[in-house]
Formats: sequence, C-alpha cells, structure tokens
Amino acid sequence: MSGTAAIEVKEVSAAYGSTTALDAVSLSVPPGSHFALLGPNGAGKTTLVNILCTLRRPDRGSAVVAGSDVVRRPSQARRSIGVVFQDSSLDDRLTAWENLEFHGLVYGMPTRPRRGLIETMLDLVELGDWTHEIVRSFSGGMRRRLEIARALLHEPRILFLDEPTVGLDAQTRQRIWHYLEQLRRDRGLTVLTTTHYIEEVESADQICIIDHGRIIAQGTPDALKSEHGHSWLHVLPRDAAAKAAMLARLPQAHALGANALAIPADDRQDSDAILAQYRDQLAEVRFQPPTLESVFLSLTGRELRDRADGQRSADRAAGRRGGRS
Repeated sequence: MSGTAAIEVKEVSAAYGSTTALDAVSLSVPPGSHFALLGPNGAGKTTLVNILCTLRRPDRGSAVVAGSDVVRRPSQARRSIGVVFQDSSLDDRLTAWENLEFHGLVYGMPTRPRRGLIETMLDLVELGDWTHEIVRSFSGGMRRRLEIARALLHEPRILFLDEPTVGLDAQTRQRIWHYLEQLRRDRGLTVLTTTHYIEEVESADQICIIDHGRIIAQGTPDALKSEHGHSWLHVLPRDAAAKAAMLARLPQAHALGANALAIPADDRQDSDAILAQYRDQLAEVRFQPPTLESVFLSLTGRELRDRADGQRSADRAAGRRGGRS
C-alpha cells in the first residue's frame, strides 16, 4: 500500500465477545477519492469506521488516518477527520448556529474564522435561513445536512459517512451527494462512506464489498461488474409449490426473500428454455443486466437489500412527507 494513502488499514480484526466483526481487513484509500464500503447490516462496516475514528481499538492489526496511527496518536488523527454517524448526534435543544459554534469551540477554532466558516457551511447546505431555529423543529433531511456542515466545519482532510442518508427521501439524498462532490472538487476532500444504497456508490472511485467481516471484492464499479457481475432472471412464482419445484430443478437459482428467485441468465438459450418451461407458473419476470446488486448476489448468494421492514417504512414515510428536506 502506498505511503501517501489517506487511509491505510492492515490486517485489522475486531470481535464482540465470540462474534467476529472484522477478520484481517486490509485496504488503502487514495487522497481525494470517494471510497465506498458496501455491505449488508452486520457486515462490519460500522466497526471499521469506529476504529478509523478512534472510537474503539482494533483487537489486531493497525490503521493510519491522514498519517496518524489511530491507536498511538488518536488525538492527532481526530483533528484530521470529520464524521457523520448513522444515528444523529446533534443537540436538538440548540439552534443550528449553536450546534456548529459548540463544535468549533471543541476544536479550538479562533473566533473570527470559526464564525465565518459557520456562515459558509450553513449556506453550503442551504440552511442559512434556519440559522437561529431550534434543531428540534428540523426535518430528518435538514438535520442530516446540518450534521454534514458540522463535520466539515474544522476543515478535515477526511470525511467519514456511516449510512449518511438512511431514512431520507431520494431528493434529499441527491442533494447531500451534490454537496459532497462539490467539496471533493474544491478541497480535495477524501470521503469514505458506508452504505447499502447501491445507487449512491455507482460513481465512487473504489468500492470495497465487505461481508461477515471480510473483504470479498474491491475495485472500480465497472471493474467489479465486469469481473463478478452476471445477468439474472428475477422471477416471482405463482405459489409456494411452483417455487419449490423450480428450486428443485434449478440448483443455480437463489431465493430472494420469501417468494422471489434469481436465476443466472448469462446464457440466453438457457434463459429462454427456463421461461418456456415455467412461464405458466410465474406471476412476474424481470431481466437484470450486470449491476453492483448482481455483483453482490454473485459473490454472496443473496441480495444486499436486507434492510428491516422498519427501515423500509421510514424510507417510504420520508418520501411522503415532502416539505422541509
């Protein structure tokens, strides 16, 4: 790994009791890049981010962030990073300005540049009109944008985003990524994000797929699709008997959730034969060309979309609310 990497992780392992969260993970993140950790809930993404943010020590291995070892020089590492956690950490009893002011004081920022940057960051995330409003009155999207402003206030070299847009509507997610891309261009900011929204990492420079605490593939989106992606038939059998019959006759099929199946479809003749044989037993058929979702399915045998029903409900509710975002 390059000595000029923004982040270097070597053979990092971590466990919670008898449960392994990370198993000898190694990776390197170039400066100024957008690096994505893609994996289902429980894959080890948040544990790795917590180690890189100095919130916990690795059980084995080493990690260096912006040139500082996270175990030996945690204070120096923290000054070089900004973090947006999966769960909100704003004080909702304070105003937007007061949340940023407190953050700037914690980092020892001098008064005049601190206050100038607070105004700049609030304008960047389109919260200038809400500067002196109590955060308790903000929507989920507004809070997320304020957290990003806070994480960037002290001008870090690296920004960590742990599931930054969970529960937000598609429009708000798009706006957040627009801000971040602008900052990458303007500041050379390095962004490491964890997510299971595949559409958010299609434009990442590098994607690292992690599952059960181990890295199973890494590369550019196009390289991953080329090497591991497959075409699939996604089918919905009419009933449980039809599904059981297809699974018995098609050992290459993967069960998706309670009802659907995914069948490899790289061979067009095989696909046509399957459809001809089972078409009367299918309620729905969808062809999927190689995607990052199909890469994950090919590597793990299951879909990435493993969010709990509550999260899906939150996403739908966020999309219905509209208004402030």
